[in-house]
Amino acid sequence: MKFQVNRDVFSEAVSFAVKLLPQRTTLPILSGVLIEANDGGLVLSSFDYEVSSQTEIQADVEETGTVLVSGRLLAEIAGRLPNAPVRIATEESRITVSCGTATFTLLSMPVEEYPSIPEIGAESGVVPAEEFAAAVAQVAVAASRDDVTPVITGVQLEVRENSLSLVATDRYRVAVREINWDGGTVASVETMTALVPARTLQEVGKTFGHSGTISVAITSRDDRELIAFSADKKTVTSLLIKGNFPPVRRLFPETVDNYAVMNTAELIEATRRVALVLEREAALRYSFSADGLTLEAIGSEQAQASETIDAILTGDDTVVSLKPQFLLDGLGAVHSEFVRISFTKTENPNKPGPVLITSQSSREQAGPDTYRYLLQPNLLLR
Repeated sequence: MKFQVNRDVFSEAVSFAVKLLPQRTTLPILSGVLIEANDGGLVLSSFDYEVSSQTEIQADVEETGTVLVSGRLLAEIAGRLPNAPVRIATEESRITVSCGTATFTLLSMPVEEYPSIPEIGAESGVVPAEEFAAAVAQVAVAASRDDVTPVITGVQLEVRENSLSLVATDRYRVAVREINWDGGTVASVETMTALVPARTLQEVGKTFGHSGTISVAITSRDDRELIAFSADKKTVTSLLIKGNFPPVRRLFPETVDNYAVMNTAELIEATRRVALVLEREAALRYSFSADGLTLEAIGSEQAQASETIDAILTGDDTVVSLKPQFLLDGLGAVHSEFVRISFTKTENPNKPGPVLITSQSSREQAGPDTYRYLLQPNLLLR
């Protein structure tokens, strides 16, 4: 195999191919990147039995062939090569990478032992790339990081006609965002669902965020369900998480009469300041009244803090204790100048229900409800 390729194009392609590979793997061969040189250019792929990445780039190919090489090492080398065309040639089990006056010699891995890259089924639909990337960033933060319960480490994608919902929870909070979905000529009457690992979805959002549109394909083959995202001659596939995602949508109230509206940036800054004296995992006390919102932190004997900011309250005075970082995650995702915090009720009057965080177009006007964030206060009291 022998080819010449643009340095920046090659470096970006290798970086993309290895981005989703695990830092450590029990099978060293799965840390490799597969390079296929054909008459049309190069195809670079990686696969660890759960996630695959594949991209096509242009190159001047003198001799076609296929080689498997350590992915992260090649990515580091490609990222530091001088500004000149990259020439790669193979001879037996050695790969020579030349660029300007720099030359590297690497050992190849046995291609015949590498697993086959998953085949992608027919396209299920198309989503706007920027909107999808923003939705993933808003929702994935609420997914659990505890692998003990894999089903809540993912983001549930739910397709209904021309809308796609993204839902995530870690038991203490739930985030939901809805965006447009184009199912093409095959209008989806049935609901399609896919539970995708949150980490994979976050990388897809970052990688394809400026691609115009993203093609999505949900495939079931040989008892293995997978989802594929494609744009700009790049494709990422991921095995879906098996199991039933909890029915968290029913936790959202249909209407709430008791709520407060305040400036989002002011609430974020006040929360960060007052939380400075808190011990780890402790909650902040938020007291909403006609006079505004008072934040209080009883950190320790050495330090306490409080601050009051403007808030417009509708309904009864309310006091809730919330974990600051969980609240900040929701506030950072509303993307509006003002925010509405709504208070739900429980059967026990001494036990506050979840608070619902939504955007607010102005002090008086509610924003679109495409993003909703539900945070449970009573589980976080210390």
